[in-house]
Amino acid sequence: MIRRTVFDESHEAFRKLARGFAERELVPHFERWEEDGIVDRSLYEKAGEIGLLGVAAPVEYGGGGEPDFRYSAVRIEEFARAGVLTPGLGIGMQADLAMPYFLKFTNSEQKQRWLPGLCSGKLVSALAMTEPNTGSDLAAISTRAVRDGDHYLLNGAKVFISNGIMADVVIVVCRTGEGGSGGLSLIGVERDTPGFERGRNLKKIGLHSQDTAELFFNDARVPAANLIGEENHGFRYLMDGLAQERLQISLGAVAQSEVAFDETLAYTKQRHAFGQPIASFQNSRFLLASLRTEIDIARVFVDRQLAAHVAGELSGEDAAAGKWWTTELNFKVIDSCLQLHGGWGYMEEYPIARHWRDSRIIRISGGTNEIMKEIIGRRVLGV
Repeated sequence: MIRRTVFDESHEAFRKLARGFAERELVPHFERWEEDGIVDRSLYEKAGEIGLLGVAAPVEYGGGGEPDFRYSAVRIEEFARAGVLTPGLGIGMQADLAMPYFLKFTNSEQKQRWLPGLCSGKLVSALAMTEPNTGSDLAAISTRAVRDGDHYLLNGAKVFISNGIMADVVIVVCRTGEGGSGGLSLIGVERDTPGFERGRNLKKIGLHSQDTAELFFNDARVPAANLIGEENHGFRYLMDGLAQERLQISLGAVAQSEVAFDETLAYTKQRHAFGQPIASFQNSRFLLASLRTEIDIARVFVDRQLAAHVAGELSGEDAAAGKWWTTELNFKVIDSCLQLHGGWGYMEEYPIARHWRDSRIIRISGGTNEIMKEIIGRRVLGV
């Protein structure tokens, strides 16, 4: 493996913390959570107790005061290394995707109200963008909030919402102005809001322990004080957060690829066919050599993007390029590793089968890879 230079001693100390948490709090319960379709709520409080949820939040709200995304990168890698990336996604949703909106765009009263609970894990958060008829096209969002005195009346539906079942406060992307991207706002909708209902915990191909919900708003009466930022500025806020979301996906894609490769390398060394280890066949050696090289290239690429993001220099187009390339490689690596397992790779008892089904979503989430290519293509053409 290549020598990495993006982390320092403090990140490596945090790595030990994250690794111990994964081994102690995730691995023993993982199979049960997969069957239940949801993790224990106590997981968030345990994560909060050791500082996994609020690393970037100010100390006065119970956070770590370290706005350095490299700590999140370490957590993503260690959860993947332990083979429990799925339950870690809910923690990542809270710490990496929802938390920045609470930190950057809320006012002082909202920070006092929400951040201590989000850092401690007593509050669980979600981000609701996708609608039944609206995927990657955020400008087509139709969920609408209409001002009614000191409240908004919110109507619409969301789907595929990670943490949707468990969430206590959901950042809802809704329309407060005219059509297109200019009329979108962000509103924090709390669990007990009248007119706010949860639908099914959706049954998915993979990521079974990550609750993924339908959300419905039927004249949901939300205090106007829950508006996050300014009205009709929501699209700009979302664009601000998408680079980090896509980098998070890239980090997970490379980490999972590394884990799948290491597991497969060990398998091919001990599994025999025709009187010799599978790894000794030329086809296996050549394939393993190719995959190892491409994973190393991806690791250098993503580490460079991580450093750029920490420096405030990662553009949305570059993050899109990373997300597209690493997730396509992830599929190639995992599918090839499954093939090297032969029939056993199709059996649930082998981790490679779970990697294969769990990884499929990352070419869709955070914007489909086709949308990523469109974003990159526009930059190439100067459109």
